Amino acid sequence: MAGVSTFPGCGCCYRTSFTIRGREMRPSSVQATNLRMSAAARVSRPFEEDMFPFSRFSLSNSRKASHKLVHSGIHMALVDERPVCSGDVSNLPQILAYELVQGALVKWSSNVENLKPDIPTAVLLHGILGGRKNWGSFARRLAQEFPMWQFLLVDLRCHGDSTSIKKRGPNTVASAALDVLKLVGQLRVTPRILVGHSFGGKVSLSMVEQAAKPLARPVKVWVLDATPGKVRPGGDGEDHPGELISFLSTLPKQVASKRDVVSALVKEGFSKDVAQWVVTNLRPTDSSSSSFSWVFDLKGIAEMYKSYEETNLWKFVEDVPRGVHINFLKAERSLHRWALGDLQRIHAAEEQAADEGGGVQMHVLEDAGHWVHADNPDGLFRILSPSFQ
Repeated sequence: MAGVSTFPGCGCCYRTSFTIRGREMRPSSVQATNLRMSAAARVSRPFEEDMFPFSRFSLSNSRKASHKLVHSGIHMALVDERPVCSGDVSNLPQILAYELVQGALVKWSSNVENLKPDIPTAVLLHGILGGRKNWGSFARRLAQEFPMWQFLLVDLRCHGDSTSIKKRGPNTVASAALDVLKLVGQLRVTPRILVGHSFGGKVSLSMVEQAAKPLARPVKVWVLDATPGKVRPGGDGEDHPGELISFLSTLPKQVASKRDVVSALVKEGFSKDVAQWVVTNLRPTDSSSSSFSWVFDLKGIAEMYKSYEETNLWKFVEDVPRGVHINFLKAERSLHRWALGDLQRIHAAEEQAADEGGGVQMHVLEDAGHWVHADNPDGLFRILSPSFQ
C-alpha cells in the first residue's frame, strides 16, 4: 500500500511524498489479515473558503429551519454516488481542514476524479474545543483492523486548522453539519457511518436530517455521550463547557507558557485532565516557542455551544427515516447528565424505529468518562467494530 501525507504550502502548491510497502494485492480475507499491520494511508488537506460550485445537482430538505442554510444547487454525496466534480483537490473550492485515514486495501489518490464513491467511508467528528487530531490514533486503529475502509477526520468550523476559513451564516450545529456535507460532496464519497462525540454527535444527526430522503444507502450514526435535546452539564465539582469557554475568553490571545494556562484553569476549578486537553489548542507563535496562541475562534465556538444547548433533534430521532440507524452511547461516568426521561425516550424510539424500518439503539460504555475515545478506547472499539464488519 502507499502511505501518503500531503501538507499545505504557500497556498498554490503542495508537497506529496509516498512509500510503497509491498506489491498490490487483491482484498482477499488472507491478504486483508496480512495487511492489517501496515500503516494506514493518510491524506491531509486544508480548506479556506465557503464555496461550492456544482449547481447542476440539488439537495432536497423537508425541514424549513434547515432549508434556509442549504443553497439550492448543492447535492451531497451522502445521498448520491454520481460524480459531482473532477480534478485535483488542490484546485477545488476550500471548505474544511481534514485528514483521510485509509486502510491498507484502499487505493489512495490525491485526485478527486480517481476517488471511488463505493469505498466504505466513515466520518469522525470531534466535540467543542476539540479537533480532528482527537480521533487520530483511534482512526488508525480502525484502519488497521478494517483495511477496506477509509476514515474522514475534520476540523469543524472555528476549530483547529479550519479556524482561518471564512464561513458564512450563523455558527450553529446545522451550519457545522452542512459544512461536512459539502466536504463529503466535494470528495465524492458516500459515508456509511457517522461518528460524533458530544457536540459532534448532534452534528452527525443534523447531517442525516438535512440530507435528501430516501438515502442512497443505509447510514449508521453513532452519537457518543450526547442526547438529541437539552444539554445538562454535570453537577458541582465537574467541568462545565459553557463556563470553560467563558473563562478562556478572559485569557490573553497569546500566552508565554502552556503550564501557566493549566495552572490558571485548575485554580479556577477545572480538572487537570480538561486543562491539559485544552492547551493542546495552543500553537507556538514563532520558531523559538517563546509564546503560544490559540488555534480556535472562541467567539464562534461560544455561538456553536449555545446552538448545541438549544438544538433539539428529538423529532428526527423519534421519526427515523428508513435506512437510518442511530446509536446512542452513554459513558458510565459522563459529565453530561442523562435524565431518566432521556433514556426512556430513546428506548421508546427504539421500538418505534424497529416497526418502521429504521433503527435506534442505546449502549453504555463502562469505565469511561465523557472523553470516551481516550478513557476506554478498547471498550469503544469493541462496541463500534460490528458497524464496520
